[in-house]
Amino acid sequence: MGDWGRARFLADRGIRDRRVLEAIARLERSDFVPEPARGEAIADVPLPIGHGQTISQPYVVALMTEALQLKGHERVLEIGTGSGYQTAVLALLCREVYTVEIVPQLALSARRLLRRLGFENVYFRCGDGSLGWPEQAPFDDILAAAAPSEVPLALLAQLRRGGRMVLPVGPLGGAQELLRIQRSRKEGELPTVERLLSVRFVPMTGQAHPTG
Repeated sequence: MGDWGRARFLADRGIRDRRVLEAIARLERSDFVPEPARGEAIADVPLPIGHGQTISQPYVVALMTEALQLKGHERVLEIGTGSGYQTAVLALLCREVYTVEIVPQLALSARRLLRRLGFENVYFRCGDGSLGWPEQAPFDDILAAAAPSEVPLALLAQLRRGGRMVLPVGPLGGAQELLRIQRSRKEGELPTVERLLSVRFVPMTGQAHPTG
């Protein structure tokens, strides 16, 4: 199905943001999965990428990206680089992506792949994603591709006023919900929280699950 065939499939599933569909269409998902799984890359399913991690299904990648409502000028923080697929989608849609991966091997391979593919607006860090990247904050938007048990306060603090954060949240081994959180533009007002979808992501490790 790849390229525009995949984009048409995602449009049929309800993805409406044409920029998101065009970004998905520009990428070959098979570039972002290990060789043994490349024959399955066309399917709309998550796939293992090693080290207990997965690449999300394209529909979820598109849904999470669309939920950020990117216009092109944003600085986005991504938690969980993984294979770099979601990172690449974001990089096609915003000004800069700051991505954090806790698994050193994945951080290195994603960096090499995205550089080889010509992405120059992506900045990489290997470390605990639940702590964000405070030196580069505030961010216009934040996307997490791993599930903490609750929203990390450090990430919320690094989101600019009026910015959006999309992430799965749920206990280890339990039900998860994909949330969109929008920080208020006014001092003292609580953020708004929308529940988008029931999901299943790998857990966010580090301080997000200190005993995980």
